[in-house]
Amino acid sequence: MEYSILFMITLFLIGFAGSFLSGMVGIGGSIIKYPMLLYIPGLLGFAAFTAHEVSGISAIQVLFATIGGVWAYRKGGYLNKQLIIYMGVSILIGSFIGGYGSQFMSQGGINFVYGILATIAAIMMFIPKKGVDDIPLDEVTFNKWLAAGFAFIVGVGAGIVGAAGAFILVPIMLVVLKIPTRMTIASSLAITFISSIGSTAGKILTGQILFIPALIMIIASLIASPLGAKAGQKINTKVLQGILAVLILGTAIKIWADFF
Repeated sequence: MEYSILFMITLFLIGFAGSFLSGMVGIGGSIIKYPMLLYIPGLLGFAAFTAHEVSGISAIQVLFATIGGVWAYRKGGYLNKQLIIYMGVSILIGSFIGGYGSQFMSQGGINFVYGILATIAAIMMFIPKKGVDDIPLDEVTFNKWLAAGFAFIVGVGAGIVGAAGAFILVPIMLVVLKIPTRMTIASSLAITFISSIGSTAGKILTGQILFIPALIMIIASLIASPLGAKAGQKINTKVLQGILAVLILGTAIKIWADFF
């Protein structure tokens, strides 16, 4: 694959846009960057990536995008350490299994899993979340085993598509576990970072990563993700939930339209 200057600029802009939004709404960014990487280079006349290549690039890029987001949220009491440990360990195991096992799946199979995850997440984002932001951060409680179980299942699916799973973890944390929005955003970035270690390791071991595009995306992530996180701390929580819901719904519609 040839990498012209214009191609590399395009990859950087995709990475920057996706990472800014990921830092702002608490996701690893794959929900945005997966379809952008899959469709935009080909539409602009560059070499198109396969689903396996996109999932590999996404996996390693999310690892670095989430570091920047967590660093920006490290102060303010938004990181729930218990939640991060229970969900983080479970999603790490699941994402490694999914990341390693994805080598045995077809391109259509990977896109199908992605479409299923995005559809479930989209439905959950439109379920009313009454009162979640009225709970003081130091009084937040949750069902630990329910959280761990959901995280493992999400990890397997996310590992397959090279995402870290935050785009479906966030709705689960808001709707099922009743975690306040800003704590959900900050903690999901930390959980997503742990998840991306598993999916990245699985992709590297099976040779699914193109390192030049991945490096460009990483640089964009490290610049844009902290900027997005800072912007997200100033925006109304209802607006943040709305942005995430629209992003997830749009991606789900696009994936299914192409699948059928």
